[in-house]
Amino acid sequence: MFRSHVLICGGTGCTSSGCKPVMDAMKSEISKAGLEKEVHVVQTGCFGLCALGPIMIVYPEGSFYSMVKVADVPEIVSEHLLKGRVVERLLYHETVSHEGVKSLNDTGFYKKQLRVALRNCGVINPELIDEYIGTDGYQALGKCLTEMTPEEVIKVVLDSGLRGRGGGGFPTGRKWDLARKLVPDADQKYVCCNADEGDPGAFMDRSVLEGDPHVIIEAMAIAGYAIGANKGYVYVRAEYPIAIKRLDIAIGQARNYGLLGKNIFESGFDFDLEIRLGAGAFVCGEETALMTSIEGNRGEPTPRPPFPAEKGLWRKPTILNNVETYANIPQIILKGADWFSSMGTEKSKGTKVFALGGKINNTGLVEVPMGTTLRDVVYEIGGGIPHGKKFKAAQTGGPSGGCIPTEHLDIPIDYDNLIAIGSMMGSGGLIVMDEDNCMVDIAKFFLEFTVDESCGKCTPCRIGTRRLFEILEKITSGNGTMEDINKLEELCAYICDNSLCGLGQTAPNPVKSTLRYFRDEYIAHVKEKKCPAGVCEDLLTYRIIPDSCKGCTLCARVCPVNAISGDVKAIHVIDPAKCIKCNACVEKCKFNAIIRE
Repeated sequence: MFRSHVLICGGTGCTSSGCKPVMDAMKSEISKAGLEKEVHVVQTGCFGLCALGPIMIVYPEGSFYSMVKVADVPEIVSEHLLKGRVVERLLYHETVSHEGVKSLNDTGFYKKQLRVALRNCGVINPELIDEYIGTDGYQALGKCLTEMTPEEVIKVVLDSGLRGRGGGGFPTGRKWDLARKLVPDADQKYVCCNADEGDPGAFMDRSVLEGDPHVIIEAMAIAGYAIGANKGYVYVRAEYPIAIKRLDIAIGQARNYGLLGKNIFESGFDFDLEIRLGAGAFVCGEETALMTSIEGNRGEPTPRPPFPAEKGLWRKPTILNNVETYANIPQIILKGADWFSSMGTEKSKGTKVFALGGKINNTGLVEVPMGTTLRDVVYEIGGGIPHGKKFKAAQTGGPSGGCIPTEHLDIPIDYDNLIAIGSMMGSGGLIVMDEDNCMVDIAKFFLEFTVDESCGKCTPCRIGTRRLFEILEKITSGNGTMEDINKLEELCAYICDNSLCGLGQTAPNPVKSTLRYFRDEYIAHVKEKKCPAGVCEDLLTYRIIPDSCKGCTLCARVCPVNAISGDVKAIHVIDPAKCIKCNACVEKCKFNAIIRE
């Protein structure tokens, strides 16, 4: 038994911040201090506060150290682990109070969260199966195989109200039921996991795989038993090396323990898994394109029907759920449908994981009950907007979603409410924007992404999204007309109605939602040739304020094209014909005398 446990985040965010050298230093210092038998160092998954890495928590005190450097480690060992004195200067600021060190659960970031899918992330070592088993791991699989029929398993999932967390929100139990019943005499069925999240700013599934890979293995085995499948595939994008490594380790451990393979729990049920790597194509998040890619072909969608539950992978009945959906399954089996359905809203049960990013103080991974308001996520959990800026919009659903304006800050977040206001849940990316963001430019950003990621199979998506992007470029460069705004709306409707798959059908959503809520910005770009947010470079002019200019000549000296003139201690002037709008003068001016307008 150890008297102290030092948990160090080993997720991608903290890895990029240097957690491995910190962990190595911690083990070395513990050894030097002769504490190897008293203090145990554990590598875990993501704690959630990704911008504060490397992150370390010392138990039993629960001291949360953030932005830990290698140079800080000797002090933590000598002061905290040897002398029992918390190193306050390294504590996360919200845990410090006059009464002493607060629990992390009492901070603004955590107190409104409810972790179900993320329950083990930041708690266990994801590379040790025994730690997963120690948190009731594989008990749900054992219960299904020894106490429940496949029909009973499906009924529990149906009654729970769990809907697919990959974006569409289709009832998970209904999908499983269809796969079991549509082709009852099928000689082969498959279970697939979509771990190919491609939305800009989304990292929910990656974090679950990195922090709790065994939960996916257990859930897929349960799904296999429920529908009568003995083979599964996890489709992971190759850009997730840590997730792939830990999942591979977990699969090997599960096989060694007899939790994958032949005759699991001596029940007569066989099930095994393989990993398939994706090349990063956004379209492979669409189920039929993903299955085509697993088969070794170019990832392109196919018409539906038939749906995968009838003819999927290699034309055999197949179910596909994403990582977060599967992460809920074992807890639903163990705690019951009523437990899960008691959380959330009437039509959207349970919790939802979001990757919170953009103009927000607490960047990171959060899990909240369905029905939590956007205001709570942004201001309570996210800590508000940096530098006192005003909230302008939040983008949910990535390139397939839409922008939620200030007027909808108090809307409860669930599948139906988001669709009603022109957005969608998507896989869970939530990007916050402030008053300095141009909404026309935001629409253009997502359209550029979609254009690049279109597989090109159908004309509405291949050509239509390109035309949308070209019109947006025309508007942001100051050459747009009011007729262009009408063309945008016509094109959006056409692309939505005629594209082959979900990628094309939802591609216009960023344009539609920004036109709906921020039409005045489009009109300003067209009629006034101005970007109200000061973002679109072609519409900007740089001007020196005479009353603020001190004639220090610094701006003129840094201008790469000699567009600024003026004598020493005299007011300077910018020649707009020469100015290339590089912003160097604004960054260097010590007197805030240069403005962009």
